[in-house]
Amino acid sequence: MANRKKLPQQPVTVNIESLSHDGRGVAHVDGKVVFIDEALPAETVEFVYTDSRKDFAEGRVVKLLTRSPQRTDPACAHFGSCGGCSFQHVSDAEQIKIKETLLQEQFKRIGKLEIPQIWEALTGPHWAYRRKARMGVKYVAKKGRVLVGFRERRHPYLAEIDSCKVMHPLVGENLLTLGEMIIGLSIRDKIPQIEVAIGDEDCVLAFRVLEQPTAADRERMRDYAHRHGVSICLQPKGPDSITPLDGEPEAIPYYQLSEYGLRFNFRPAMFTQVNYEINRKMISRALDALELNKEDRVLDLFCGLGNFTLPLATRAGEVVGVEGDLPLVGHARENARLNNLHNVEFYAADLSQDVRDMPWSRKKFNKILLDPSRAGAAEILHNFKHWQPERIVYVSCNPSTLARDAGILVNELGYKLVKAGVMDMFPQTAHVESIALFVR
Repeated sequence: MANRKKLPQQPVTVNIESLSHDGRGVAHVDGKVVFIDEALPAETVEFVYTDSRKDFAEGRVVKLLTRSPQRTDPACAHFGSCGGCSFQHVSDAEQIKIKETLLQEQFKRIGKLEIPQIWEALTGPHWAYRRKARMGVKYVAKKGRVLVGFRERRHPYLAEIDSCKVMHPLVGENLLTLGEMIIGLSIRDKIPQIEVAIGDEDCVLAFRVLEQPTAADRERMRDYAHRHGVSICLQPKGPDSITPLDGEPEAIPYYQLSEYGLRFNFRPAMFTQVNYEINRKMISRALDALELNKEDRVLDLFCGLGNFTLPLATRAGEVVGVEGDLPLVGHARENARLNNLHNVEFYAADLSQDVRDMPWSRKKFNKILLDPSRAGAAEILHNFKHWQPERIVYVSCNPSTLARDAGILVNELGYKLVKAGVMDMFPQTAHVESIALFVR
């Protein structure tokens, strides 16, 4: 492969014109667009190049010449090196405005739609909110330490951090002690990652181990777990292989939705929302928007372990949840039994494929909720012609695919977009969680 052209070393002065979808400042140099980390619109900055391609370049700020009034001082000493957060230099209120503007722009550009009404943003704690994460682990012999945390910004290496302010304090304030425990293990270089799962009460740390720990290793782990009030599990293979240390009880993390009288058990590697307060508010908004009653038959697509499905079942007459991940479907069924809900059924299906001949798909549903992955739900939308739902709530972790799918619902299937808005699931990051309501 040809060597890349050497990057200019001298700082370049530019005016920042706008923000990209991932929160970087946008400028132009000699006609080429440059995406600059930590730069805000209307600022003048000096930057250095970090990469240059045919159609665009990337850079980072080295000197701030004029400062945006929306800029704030990052609360974390590792901001800029750790890639976990990208928005700490933006005030909390401005973060919401930026995300709302991005959502509107994506609807307009991709979906060819104007949002008639913007929902008031759902907000919650700005720090210490994160309860799920996959943290990297790396033994660095030259430094005589084990790094635990997230990758450097725009690099594959683990950042050298000693705390994380967006993680729950049980983990975020104990990265150093965790690394110090691991460095004393015989398998310190055979642990690539830790799956973090924190429920309402239990904190589970599932260590991916490429080699079985010795008896002494297990005792060291056990001692750390007891002293710090966490449960350490081992994961020798896939997610289903996660088991507690010998002789330790299995901690089953859970979260509750007290408004609906529900409890959700989950396994450490299963997908759950990282921000419990926003999750609770999001469920309430979605259910209120659907205007449920006991005559409703509701379809919940991409239902996961039933995060929306079970609350739906407390208000609707009949609910069907469909999910592509079979273990999640099994867990959703267990949670329905745990909560004594008998008006809900779960099915496993790949929703990117044709599902018209599946028994559940032949039914009629007057209301639908969907919460797909970043890829969106374009393939399943054409089944709506058969189901003919009168109300649709679409929850999204990617405003681009939400905008695309909104265009399909409105411009091809004849639905009306009523309102849309953002939900601040990931404060201090450029990640945008959003929700939209459509009616027939």
